Amino acid sequence: MTPSTAFSQATVSIAACNTAPTPDQLARIGDWIYRNECNRDPRCLVEWNQGEAFPSLGIGHFIWYPQGVQGRFTESFPALIAYLQQQNIALPTWLATRSPFTAPWADRETFLQQRDQHPAVELRQFLAQHTAAQSGFMLQRLQRALPAILDQVPEAARGQVSHQLQAMCRSELGWYALVDYVNFKGEGLNPQERYQNRGWGLLQVLLLMAPNRDIHHSFADAAASVLTQRAKLAHNSMERERWLNGWLKRVNSYRALP
Repeated sequence: MTPSTAFSQATVSIAACNTAPTPDQLARIGDWIYRNECNRDPRCLVEWNQGEAFPSLGIGHFIWYPQGVQGRFTESFPALIAYLQQQNIALPTWLATRSPFTAPWADRETFLQQRDQHPAVELRQFLAQHTAAQSGFMLQRLQRALPAILDQVPEAARGQVSHQLQAMCRSELGWYALVDYVNFKGEGLNPQERYQNRGWGLLQVLLLMAPNRDIHHSFADAAASVLTQRAKLAHNSMERERWLNGWLKRVNSYRALP
């Protein structure tokens, strides 16, 4: 599938943005997200990070829960597979017929033992062949989320938030920041994605943006504040001690094109 095809099939009508990235822009955005997730290392297309209860897959490190695991974070890999099927992309047989549709490794230790065996090797190859479609899926996720996000904005702030979104959507950098952040930390709508009732998704970032500033710096500053708050509230000290610096480096990339 070409980037153009993936883009055209991903586009949906949204209330917040009346423009969309071009096919070439979308291809670059997907590549930058791949860089953010794992420095474009093909081995990380099928990975299981330390401290997590699930493998992370594809250029966007989409979450796939093992059987019996009920995580608090939004599971995105099954939605990606449904999207690929809608694009008539043939799946590996074991993936197309898997039931229940859960990750084939029970835990990280099992994955590490089998990371260079079937099905990890075949899945890695499959995902490497369809990076353009994964970019289209990430764009679609953002586009479908924006109306629901705006619905959750208090009426008094809705006009300002809509204005800020329109400004973000007028630049390739703005689209990159929006697509990356939703894929990275979610929409902010899942009530389980909260620490002490404080969320960390796109909704929370948009609400925290300062008006009358450079739009890209305002978004990056708000994202940094939201993620710093998340790390401070987390029970898992790893969020503060290991992950936060990487998160802040990532959102700092929203200030200027790579």
